[in-house]
Amino acid sequence: MMRRILGCSGRPVLFRDLSPDAPRVRVTLDGQVLHLPAGANLAAALLGAGITTFRMTPVSGASRGPFCMMGACFDCLIGVEGVTRQACMMQVSDGMVLTRPLGKGGA
Repeated sequence: MMRRILGCSGRPVLFRDLSPDAPRVRVTLDGQVLHLPAGANLAAALLGAGITTFRMTPVSGASRGPFCMMGACFDCLIGVEGVTRQACMMQVSDGMVLTRPLGKGGA
């Protein structure tokens, strides 16, 4: 029997954490505390935690999340300590402060 796994949002997790026993570090996303695997790919770790929307598009406000996972598409943009970066090109480190870039009408 498969057990249902819920992410931070309370919704079912679409991605599985492949290193559940890895050491965790504290990261905040829009004020929400997350405990992610230290040194993991940031985009993959957020997906594993149930976070699928990383930003909203500036024109339509549509949600975006990781797509290519290799730095080509820019759909995984996220604010890291005040600088917009590609989450798929970063590693998780202790104390990271993450924010979702604002979409349509948010600026």
